[in-house]
Amino acid sequence: MASLSLTACGGGGGTTAPPPITYTVSGTVFDLSGAGLVLQNDGGNSTSVGTNGGFTFTAPVAKGGPYKVTVLTQPSGPSQNCTVINASGIATANITNVQVVCISEWTWVGGADLIDKKGSYGTQGAAAPGNTPGARWGSVTWTDTTGNFWLFGGYGFDSAGELGYLNDLWRFGAGEWTWISGSAVINQPATYGTQGTAAPGNVPSARFGSVSWMDGAGSFWFFGGEGIDSTGSLYGPHNDMWKFNAGEWTWMGGSNLLSQNGTYGTQGMAAPSNTPGARQSPVAWTDASGDFWLFGGMGADSIVADGTGGWLNDLWKYSSGEWTWTGGSNVVNQPGIYGVQGTAAPSNIPGARIGAVSWFDAAGDLWLFGGQGIDSTGTASFFCDLWRYSAGEWTWMGGSDVANQIGVYGVQGTSTPSNLPGARRNAVGWIDAHGTFWLLGGYGFDSTENFDRLNDLWKYSAGEWTWMGGSNIIDQAGVYGVQSTSSPSNVPGARENAFGWVDAHGNLWLLGGYGYDSAGNRDILNDLWEYKP
Repeated sequence: MASLSLTACGGGGGTTAPPPITYTVSGTVFDLSGAGLVLQNDGGNSTSVGTNGGFTFTAPVAKGGPYKVTVLTQPSGPSQNCTVINASGIATANITNVQVVCISEWTWVGGADLIDKKGSYGTQGAAAPGNTPGARWGSVTWTDTTGNFWLFGGYGFDSAGELGYLNDLWRFGAGEWTWISGSAVINQPATYGTQGTAAPGNVPSARFGSVSWMDGAGSFWFFGGEGIDSTGSLYGPHNDMWKFNAGEWTWMGGSNLLSQNGTYGTQGMAAPSNTPGARQSPVAWTDASGDFWLFGGMGADSIVADGTGGWLNDLWKYSSGEWTWTGGSNVVNQPGIYGVQGTAAPSNIPGARIGAVSWFDAAGDLWLFGGQGIDSTGTASFFCDLWRYSAGEWTWMGGSDVANQIGVYGVQGTSTPSNLPGARRNAVGWIDAHGTFWLLGGYGFDSTENFDRLNDLWKYSAGEWTWMGGSNIIDQAGVYGVQSTSSPSNVPGARENAFGWVDAHGNLWLLGGYGYDSAGNRDILNDLWEYKP
């Protein structure tokens, strides 16, 4: 039989191997303002990035191969520190989720790098380079419609270096402080005038631990705090409400006497006679409708005879000139009802507390973190729980329902679901230009179960915490560097009860508080710092 000869179809003489499968590596840069940023993938392929937004490396990665994105060169002018999130992995598809977050280095802008400095007031109404508020903590603050920062009162040092309660009003704009009103001397009483009527002579008494709002007309409002009464002879918690507009104060409600109990009325119903009890260090916010909200603090409930009270978890709304008790208890020292994490319920309520921080997200929901008070077991101590208030209900979103938890820091600059700031009170928070929440310091727990003042910097975004800077160990001294010059080594010292704000350009600012100076001494600060995204 003749043999059968076989040839490949087409008469080619062999086969061609398919091309290897490769994937691109790309991502997004956030908050870049300096020049010269260079990224590198897997120790080889580099790309220069000059603007925020998307980037893609020119060399692809083989299927199943590793990728690892790092910062080869940090930007300069102004100097920034960029970190990579979702930096590494195995390529099984095009990589698109690499994030490069660029944050400014700290710049010490003004004030002293040592504790306990007196104020330099200058001439009332006149800005000057030498003006600066004395060291203080627990002030009430706001930012006006032109981006100027305002500061009222607190507990600290006056023009003579005396320590006590303050009622001075300051404005910071164009890099200079202006003493606007109030006294340069501690422990001053209030001049209430006629309720509802503005007058040049009206002024709130010296105090700390008030809370504030801004209304739709640009007027500043504040409530309560701990301080001096109308005679100047006693001190305790207030429940008076004030408005500042067009350079004058107006006493808008509450009592001109200390330690007043709350008048709660019927829950859910507004009434002219309703008013929260005297308190200090609650949380306050303004909703999308322009109504004011108030939660918790330390002070008087509806029944304590002397009004000294305890920790509160009552929730109030102020609308059209009347208060409504909308939730929580009218009795002090109530534990939290956490429910199921991630699930809203009418019965959920954070435990009574002081010194929490709060912010609004893009949807208009309120978020609340930490503080000191009563946990789910009735234990009185420090929180790291995270709550959201939306559509009239609370949701426990994260953190622990048990007090006194240590921080889980992870890798600096990298977010993970397990990261969590330690339990703390009196931290300072900001919302940046992208709607991201930032948290700095406070009085609480580090990563090693030690407990005191903190200077750790955190970011909360897309449901995860990222440790962005500062130390995971308590009681760190400040590293100030050269005034007005940023540096990677600069960092504010550990502190609580500082104040922060965001200016018209989206820059973050930090002022004062109780904590550590450049020499490692601890007391009251008046240092001024800036982050410039």
